[in-house]
Amino acid sequence: MQAGREDGRGEGLIAFSAVPRIERLGALLFAVALVAALTGCPKKIEQAPDPAADASSAAPSSSSASSASSAALASVASAAHGKELVLKYECNRCHEASGHPDAVQGKNCVHCHKDIMEGRFSASAASIARWKPRVKELADAPSLEATGKRFKRSWVEDYLLQPSDLRPHLQQFMPRLAISAADAHDIATYLVPDADRNATEDTADVAKAPEIAGADLGKGRQLLETKGCGSCHVMTGVIALPSSNPPAMDGRAFERAHRLAPDLANARVRMPPSRLVAWLRDPTAVKHDSAMPKIALSDSEIRDIAGYVLTAELGSVPAKPRVARLPLLTRKVTFKEVDEKVFHRTCWHCHSEPDYAIGDGGPGNSGGFGFKPRGLNLSAYEGIAAGFVDDKNERQSVFAKDGDGVPRLVRAMLARHDEVDGARVADSDVRGMPLGYDPLPLEEIQLVDTWIAQGRPR
Repeated sequence: MQAGREDGRGEGLIAFSAVPRIERLGALLFAVALVAALTGCPKKIEQAPDPAADASSAAPSSSSASSASSAALASVASAAHGKELVLKYECNRCHEASGHPDAVQGKNCVHCHKDIMEGRFSASAASIARWKPRVKELADAPSLEATGKRFKRSWVEDYLLQPSDLRPHLQQFMPRLAISAADAHDIATYLVPDADRNATEDTADVAKAPEIAGADLGKGRQLLETKGCGSCHVMTGVIALPSSNPPAMDGRAFERAHRLAPDLANARVRMPPSRLVAWLRDPTAVKHDSAMPKIALSDSEIRDIAGYVLTAELGSVPAKPRVARLPLLTRKVTFKEVDEKVFHRTCWHCHSEPDYAIGDGGPGNSGGFGFKPRGLNLSAYEGIAAGFVDDKNERQSVFAKDGDGVPRLVRAMLARHDEVDGARVADSDVRGMPLGYDPLPLEEIQLVDTWIAQGRPR
């Protein structure tokens, strides 16, 4: 594990690559515009009809029973394979409760950062003091505990293929790994073994769910404001929640809860109404290590909050224009400058020298998180010049230009902008870098681009 960068922008994947949060996707970026976009008043959800009135008493046929049995067996096989894949993609390097032992010390990204923060990491006092500010925001990651009791299987599957920034206060987020659709399906089946056929999976039909029938959205909004929800959560698409007094908890517990709190606008695609209601009733009863404490709420208050979170009208977020390369600089750019400002401040955490990094050169060099070893060492001039190993075990240059004349290294940095802006890039042969963090500023990409164009001077 490397220990960060001189500007305090963090490290890792959660421990390897890190860049500053140059722009916040979510509520903070578009709050003012969204207020104007919202129309109408909170409404009350109509009472759902009694489902018993339309219930059928027909017994299942033998053919349907046989089909159900076959589907159950297939689901068991998918879940078993999914558990193997969780280990293959090394989910236990960042997440606890993966169903496998935690990754060993030196490969467990979050534990490494926690050890630094809590004085357990073996290093000089000077080094620890230098590292602490950099890893403070990187010592937490959500555990996978009770994933099946909280989320829709379909959402887990989609999220694995196209991760997004769910937690506005968490510096890092799920990296886009090399997961196939079939692997994502099996991992989701393992993490959510009970697909809950009675759950309302279709977002358009959520308002009809009996768990939130009769919910008063106006009261739900008011409860979010008065129960301290805005002290941790944002909700993109509605008027910003005020930061009221949080529920009673100690300082460290509140810091962790604030950091891990998701954007509530995502709840409608993540959680069926029944699971959100159970969560609001007592988060720790659903997930014992929940950062969210139990809040005293009546059944009607839970219904009103859930109704608002799941069905309140969300204002649209303006589409962001696709970023473009900046013009090349006219001044001379040396490797020393690029190394100090880009390679050794960001890239080397995934592309380092194994002999220096306790035998692990990161997923971009010696492999990891399901990635093959590519032998790309961005911590030294010679390593960058040597390029990477392709699927045919042949060396390729990171400076080779694509059809648009963009060097591969620059293309990867630009691709990260497309990924975080929601572009569907799963089929691209160039993965956005850095993994799991916001894109590099365009000015830093411009620096790399110019250095390459000038012949890569030392």
